[in-house]
Amino acid sequence: MNIDVPDLEAATEFYCSGLGLTVGRRFDGWLELVGASAPIYLLPKETGTPVSPASTQKRDYRRHWTPVHLDFVVTDLEHAIERARAAGASVESEIETHAWGRIALLADPFGNGLCLLQFAGRGYDEITIAPQ
Repeated sequence: MNIDVPDLEAATEFYCSGLGLTVGRRFDGWLELVGASAPIYLLPKETGTPVSPASTQKRDYRRHWTPVHLDFVVTDLEHAIERARAAGASVESEIETHAWGRIALLADPFGNGLCLLQFAGRGYDEITIAPQ
């Protein structure tokens, strides 16, 4: 997973102090975060730069919608929300309870949406539909 950020140092601070990740490998100008279910790579990209060669859209780090976001599984949802908020996250919803557990929607300081999940019972297996 890659996350474009306008400020590598600020993003590293947020994801480490706010979500409990740690710095893994460092590369020339970008780095790896570990501690989630897969490595996350923070890629510094300046505001206003093209998002791809095939698009005229420019990077904008205000809160934005994207069809892709990260979910972080936590054991104490209230504590995780407060930790993320203290590091600069915006909380965008009240905690919702479902058969599989509880969820809160947040945004990082760079406009990217993320969710914090606390599973209950068998987690998503509580709602799995058996193959036919």
